[in-house]
Amino acid sequence: MIIVTGANGKVGRVVVEQLLMRVPAEEIGVSVRDPNQAQELRERGVRVRRGDYDDAESLHHAFEGASQVLIVSSGIMGEADIPHGIQQHQTAIDTAKRAGVTRVLYTSHIGSSPTSHFAPMIHHAATEKLLKASGMAFTSLRNGYYAASALLLIGGAIKTGELIAPEDGPVAWTAHSDLAEAAAAIISEQKLDGITPNLTGSEAIDMEGIASIASEVLGRTIRRIVVSDEEFRDRMMAQGVSEASIDMRMGMFLASRQGDFAQVDPVLADLIGRPPKSFREVLKESISQQQG
Repeated sequence: MIIVTGANGKVGRVVVEQLLMRVPAEEIGVSVRDPNQAQELRERGVRVRRGDYDDAESLHHAFEGASQVLIVSSGIMGEADIPHGIQQHQTAIDTAKRAGVTRVLYTSHIGSSPTSHFAPMIHHAATEKLLKASGMAFTSLRNGYYAASALLLIGGAIKTGELIAPEDGPVAWTAHSDLAEAAAAIISEQKLDGITPNLTGSEAIDMEGIASIASEVLGRTIRRIVVSDEEFRDRMMAQGVSEASIDMRMGMFLASRQGDFAQVDPVLADLIGRPPKSFREVLKESISQQQG
């Protein structure tokens, strides 16, 4: 049986949908904090059980009979959350081993590094170290930076016509749907052991490029305005953004300046059998959904 954790979330749910196209529903289980929110999956034949990264016994029950478990990364909001997040992943890995799971998969990131300016990357690097130490077969999915994050970054710019942010660097923005399709292929076909190559879109684009693409798609100018790190912080503070959230945003820009998210690799395209969605396509889909 294949178990997907966090299947009520954006990543886990799409992976389950992709798996349902490849394997019988009775071979799929989900581990979710609130089983009531996964009722639709239960009705389609998926095994639904409660599982919480902070409750090892609930995970043990959710992982029962599993041969493979996909651990969807727990979210962190800043550096202060890293120790708890690592402990949650340690619990999930240890419990999978105790439950007799033979292979663990994990949603990591191309920027995974213990020295990254961006807190989630430290979180991912620590988890990859735990996976290596577990003694189990594992696959760490080095996912490209989610294109959905870029949509959040330009949300205000679409309204104001100005994309105001500090200096940045190119990012290989990647669609959730493509990564979910790749994950399902890797799980169902037993592909890629260990840390995967970077699973990315086919181009790396900086904020200037995003502004240009948005301008073309919208049919009006979106100006890219570079401000100092200090001015950006002041602007965020004035908008009531928490200091932890500002640190996270700045961490992303600092890491991108160093090229941490710029690597482009053809492996994702090979896995899904077609070119990955471009940022332009993701943006068009988002606008279409909003208008619909």
